Amino acid sequence: MLKLALFGGAILALAGCAAVLDKRIQSRTEAAIEDFPPEGRILDVNGTPVHVYVEGRGPDVILIHGAGANWKDFTFSMIPQLKGEFRLIAIDRPAHGYTGRIKTRAGDVETVAEQADLIHAAAKMVGAKRPLVVGQSYGGAVALSYGLRHGADTAGLLIISGVSNPWDGKLARFYRVMGSAFGRNVLTPIASAYTGERRANQALDDIFAPDPVPEGYLEHVGIGLAVRPSQVNVNIAMVNALLPQITEQSKRYGELKMPVEIVHGTADQTVGYEIHAVPLSKQVKSARLTTLNGIGHMPHHSAQARTFDALRRLAKRAGL
Repeated sequence: MLKLALFGGAILALAGCAAVLDKRIQSRTEAAIEDFPPEGRILDVNGTPVHVYVEGRGPDVILIHGAGANWKDFTFSMIPQLKGEFRLIAIDRPAHGYTGRIKTRAGDVETVAEQADLIHAAAKMVGAKRPLVVGQSYGGAVALSYGLRHGADTAGLLIISGVSNPWDGKLARFYRVMGSAFGRNVLTPIASAYTGERRANQALDDIFAPDPVPEGYLEHVGIGLAVRPSQVNVNIAMVNALLPQITEQSKRYGELKMPVEIVHGTADQTVGYEIHAVPLSKQVKSARLTTLNGIGHMPHHSAQARTFDALRRLAKRAGL
């Protein structure tokens, strides 16, 4: 009876903890939505809500963000500085920002091909015509898929620190642990409830390293939207499912006929320069590689001049 009572007490305690977590997560999510509401239009793309932010005038440019990010990464520096030259279209990927899950996805998590098709459909709804497609980090894989699947509608590709080729070994332990049942059901709720600015700054330091995090970046992008359990779990699942997709996709890069610009830092510890940028520059005949010596994973913030010049060069090469 004592054991039963203790077991019952433990269950009640865990239930109480879960209730506290749920309440805190709900409160933080509501605050994040209030502080960082959607700034663009939310379109219905075959039943999937897709958040699309459009600003500027000029040739159309689709911006595809990386893992765990959203449209606000581009509104910090890239869009403000280039809106006088281009019509910039930042689209949240599925489960990120204010875009929902793809209703017709084939598996448990959206593939890069499914994401590319969704972004292509959303871009057409806002009038994009033969756009340049920019992909950063994980978004680079989606941009390459976009070019392979919608080449006739694509004027050119700019791959910034992009995932493009298969890698040896396993992903970081973080992704393996967070992708487990324990990670999804225990660690993610705890992280969503209690991740604060100190931990967020540490994470950004790792992402930007060896470059400094720009002043005001965290305040601009916030952490509330990024740490929602719905986004965290899908983001982890997408990264964990990426390698076999990239392995198959990389076999087709020779089919890309549009001009391609690649911008990558040699000090990138997240997406290795030698593993991704160098092979891609050889797989695509039309590719031109901008090597950023000593620059990390976020050159669209840390090496803006050369990154933005690559986009301008791409536009010229595409006849825009």
